[in-house]
Amino acid sequence: MKWVDQITLRQLRALSEVVRLGTISGAAEALGLTGPAVHNQLKTLEEAVGAPLLEKQGRERNVPTEQGRALLIAGSEMRGALDRAAHQIDALGRGLSGSVVLGVVSTAKYFAPRLVARLHDALPDVEVVLKVGNRQETIQALARHEFDLCIMGRPPREPLVTAQPLGPHPHVLIAAATHPFAEVSPVPRAALLEQTYVMREEGSGTRILAERWLDDLGDGREARRVEMSSNETIKQSVMSGLGVAILSAHTVADELAAGRLVTLDAPGLPVLRHWFLLTPNEARMSPTVRTVRDWLAENTAQLLPTQG
Repeated sequence: MKWVDQITLRQLRALSEVVRLGTISGAAEALGLTGPAVHNQLKTLEEAVGAPLLEKQGRERNVPTEQGRALLIAGSEMRGALDRAAHQIDALGRGLSGSVVLGVVSTAKYFAPRLVARLHDALPDVEVVLKVGNRQETIQALARHEFDLCIMGRPPREPLVTAQPLGPHPHVLIAAATHPFAEVSPVPRAALLEQTYVMREEGSGTRILAERWLDDLGDGREARRVEMSSNETIKQSVMSGLGVAILSAHTVADELAAGRLVTLDAPGLPVLRHWFLLTPNEARMSPTVRTVRDWLAENTAQLLPTQG
């Protein structure tokens, strides 16, 4: 497809404006060109592609053909890439300024806003955009290059990332303060298998960890499970006596400190994991992203919640 090298941004802009405004004359006025100049750009573009890019709808309005729509999408993606490049160049020129997109798994939302607030205090000219999702959603977003940096537990195999440990991430078995085993130490294995376990949804890293622990505990014996879609719903369910749950200690720090929840003494718990700061391997890191990365690496551990 040698014609790809013949396409110019001016031609794509002309096509986009004709589709947006419906007429060549309208596009010419918006672009500060003559009608024949816009017409020639479109003609040259169609000759390069070898297919019509516009068709009439009614007497005057031009709408894109399938080939035209494909070029419009490509032009939009190119403009997005150029906008990102312009933003990076601007950030390079201004030093400690710019924007960083930080992705975090949903378990990290209990401390990530505190991180962003402290970052704003330390780097007031840096805008940090925080995006939250479960583990599966976060990995998919990483693969789509939506994040400059990402905080999660166990790093994924794909996409390839550079992982830097940030701090400890313990997972505990929680129960209502009134649970019969609240003061039993340790809780017998057989009794644990009689409990109902309130679990996160499929795709959650907490769900994966809890299932592995239950598989080891049961040695083939299944425990009753109830699925909930968020940590908050799980905490409320456990406090109401629906069952017990394995959650990150960072998500229940306030409830443990207040005595609304307790941790049960169970074999293999707490499971100690770590938080990691991920950087996409193929990304060119701007000075702003590098500054935020270094700040997070130095300060996150001391800002993590403490277990009550």
